[in-house]
Amino acid sequence: MKPKNKFQQHVLELSKRLPKITEPQQRWAFKHCFDHIGKRNAKGTITCLECGHKWHEDNSPLADAILGCKCPNCATQLKINATRQRVFNNIEYFGIITTCDGFQVIRYFHISVYRKAGEQARYSCSEVVQRWLSPNGKEAIVARLRGMSIMYYDLWNFGSLLEIRPYHRAHDIDPMHFYPRQRVISEISRNGFCGEYHGLHPLALFRTILTSNKAETLLKAGQCELLKHFVRSSSRNIDTYWNSIRIAIRNGYTIEDGSMWCDYIDQLNFFGKDTNSPKYVCPDNLHQMHDLYTKRRRVYNERQELEKKRQQARENEEKFKELKAKFFGIAFTDGTIQVRVLESVDEFMEEGKAMHHCVFDGSYFLRAESLVLSATIDGKRIETVEISLKTLKVVQSRGVCNKNTEYHDRIIKLVNKNRNLIRQRIAA
Repeated sequence: MKPKNKFQQHVLELSKRLPKITEPQQRWAFKHCFDHIGKRNAKGTITCLECGHKWHEDNSPLADAILGCKCPNCATQLKINATRQRVFNNIEYFGIITTCDGFQVIRYFHISVYRKAGEQARYSCSEVVQRWLSPNGKEAIVARLRGMSIMYYDLWNFGSLLEIRPYHRAHDIDPMHFYPRQRVISEISRNGFCGEYHGLHPLALFRTILTSNKAETLLKAGQCELLKHFVRSSSRNIDTYWNSIRIAIRNGYTIEDGSMWCDYIDQLNFFGKDTNSPKYVCPDNLHQMHDLYTKRRRVYNERQELEKKRQQARENEEKFKELKAKFFGIAFTDGTIQVRVLESVDEFMEEGKAMHHCVFDGSYFLRAESLVLSATIDGKRIETVEISLKTLKVVQSRGVCNKNTEYHDRIIKLVNKNRNLIRQRIAA
């Protein structure tokens, strides 16, 4: 793709001036980015897949598999693999962090190795992507073309040139290793970088501290976990939490879990707490306080949901009365157990909440052919009884969590004995 502006033109010209990867850099990449394999056969003969040398090893296969061994010919430390496989192909990515004419450059190399038992390993290395960052965070991508594939988006066309390309996810490469000798522009060092990436990809860290003074402040203040969270999370804006972050920094409070701390601040805001107070912003035990406010939020949500259900139920109160008002007042007892008809939607809600079953959630109060009664002893709910208004038979009688109680048969017998009271109301 042709450069579309002077910035891209300048980057492309500088890209052509970058030196090729050196032999020491390639050797380092090949050594550290791949496992070096020694193939053991059933007779105990080990073949070094780096140089092709073969020798017999008397150690146990298990010991070799755990400890590995060193090739007596090329002195490569090998990982022993007991297999019949003869050909081994591997592909990885390797990165170099450098500078060029005031730009921060991250170069990515596609490296591969072909190994075959009895032959010397054949390595190859080709640069596929360059990410260029200016001191103000402006970015350009120089890369090779990609082949069309429904399975692989990094199928590079190694015959194409390194040219300016529009962004594609294939350019977001996370290499196996970066070369240890690195150079960064002075602006990145000025903004707090001192050689530690804190678990972040170098490109993401560099881009963030070059474009955000708040991120720069976090890095310089040692709030690395919080910085890591904001770099990785696209759903949270650092500005939302900045006042609380300043309080934490001012009080020397180091945030050890960025995601949890932000969740905690969100909960504080929800409950109207002062998120400018060190008392709340800097908890001694973040996990404990986070769990406390999460529990409070859960209770609040449950209460809101219950109130929502109650409001919806009240809208059905008139319909319920039309269906069941004729049965209101029915009650009977055997001296110990009292049974009465539930006479409002709120009573259905309380019955379902106390008994932990679905008499309310299942909208039994709107079932035209069903009548629900509550059996109690000294005011304590024992079972909830459903009667069919067609047959006047007990459909079900459920205790707490839909379990039968020791009074189950006695309750059903009592209801059957008094079902004439219901029949009379139907006939009225």
